[in-house]
Amino acid sequence: MPINLQKAEFLRSAASPQDFPRDNLPQVAFAGRSNVGKSSVINRLLNRKNLARVGAAPGKTTHINYFNIDGAFYLVDLPGYGYAKVSKAERDRWGRLMERYFADRALMSLGVLIVDARHKPTADDCTMAQWYKDAQCPFLVVANKLDKLKKREIEPNLQQIREVLELDNTVKLIPFSAEKGEGKQELLHEILRHAGVLDS
Repeated sequence: MPINLQKAEFLRSAASPQDFPRDNLPQVAFAGRSNVGKSSVINRLLNRKNLARVGAAPGKTTHINYFNIDGAFYLVDLPGYGYAKVSKAERDRWGRLMERYFADRALMSLGVLIVDARHKPTADDCTMAQWYKDAQCPFLVVANKLDKLKKREIEPNLQQIREVLELDNTVKLIPFSAEKGEGKQELLHEILRHAGVLDS
């Protein structure tokens, strides 16, 4: 039965591991730097203007936010990292929350790491990629802001992202534009496949 992506409902903000849903629905977890356009990517995927809040100030996601997609799977919005002007204590709290989420192998079905297609991945991006690898869960990388690149810059930039994040050939790297919608169908296909609602 086809999934209705329009039927996306905010479920809860998890501030501690006790808040993580454990109802065996697949969980697709999105991570990215605070200013990389993570909310815009999620909104583009679901054809919603502001389901995931797009903050004028980066770093608005301070909990782990869960969205139920048509009762079939969860889209999990992890706290943005690396830019938000918050206290060290608050950053440490986010870090501990993320560690607990990643440590529970029963939760995540697919990880999605969003990076900026224009720039070399940061040390924080590399750390996040390593978290996904260590979780031993399938993950892919979305290179957002593709529309800001000239055609000739795309391939070298994608190659650089793959090298810096040390991605092996099994990890998909999807060029994406939240602005224009490029890459949306490929990303949706991967999400639905790993959520078990699409034949592989």
